[in-house]
Amino acid sequence: MLIHIQELKGTERQGWLQHAIAPRPIAFASTIDKQGNVNLSPFSFFNLFSTNPAIVIFSPTRSVRENAVKHTLLNVMEVPEVGIHICTTEMVQQVSLSSCNYPKGVDEFVKAGFTKQKATYIQPPLVKESPVQMECKVLEIKSLGDGPGAGQLVIAEVICMHVAESILNEARTMIDQRKLHHVSRLGGDWYASINEQNLFTVAKPNAHLGIGIDALPISIRNSKILTGNHLAQLANVSALPEIDANFNDDKVKNIIQYYAGSPTEMEEELHQYAKQFIDKNEIDKAWQILLTGTDVL
Repeated sequence: MLIHIQELKGTERQGWLQHAIAPRPIAFASTIDKQGNVNLSPFSFFNLFSTNPAIVIFSPTRSVRENAVKHTLLNVMEVPEVGIHICTTEMVQQVSLSSCNYPKGVDEFVKAGFTKQKATYIQPPLVKESPVQMECKVLEIKSLGDGPGAGQLVIAEVICMHVAESILNEARTMIDQRKLHHVSRLGGDWYASINEQNLFTVAKPNAHLGIGIDALPISIRNSKILTGNHLAQLANVSALPEIDANFNDDKVKNIIQYYAGSPTEMEEELHQYAKQFIDKNEIDKAWQILLTGTDVL
């Protein structure tokens, strides 16, 4: 289905894009105007764009329906400072409530039941309930247009972070990803919760170049069992492994013996067996299974 984005109505365009480009982290932003009125609002057009300097960008877009400008944007134009907080499952309903279009001057801290905490370097108060609070100075505001739905990029530098001790690892040297229950935004009313049950790791080839899928043996590369993800895990080695003379696996022996008269079935059974270990991230074991089969075939 081909979607011509610019031919759609504003709400339709918003729907297609926000459902597809997800999940998105949420910037829970606290700001203040020159009169001291505080505003608190979430924005899912948000991310980290640099670590040196530490730059985050979020976008309080113009309203799709009324083309109104967000109070957050007006505030950072007056006082170029913002507290950005990480939204977690423990506070997501309150965060959502704060997104109501209250009149200017209404304090969303009060409406959503959050506790104000004095910041160290910026004027806007911080959200005590958030386990990660970032004090930021606004460097630039870049408008992407003046029509409904147009982004208004707020480019800010993180001056300091406040991190709850409850989400640190045992060594207290970093955030334990399993303890920080991020919430991310999708399309419509949909959100996603990041927890230990749906976390997984992907080995990054930072210290070496992976050999690449094109360098895999043809029988492995053309496997009917292994997916592209499986092949990529196998190909993320710096050199093609060799058969270990000490490798001993009874199941591999049984497969080779049982399917001796049917090479195609033998290969498929060995690939099925190797797949189990790839799924457990035991790549060395998977390679030995596959290499043994390739050697026999």
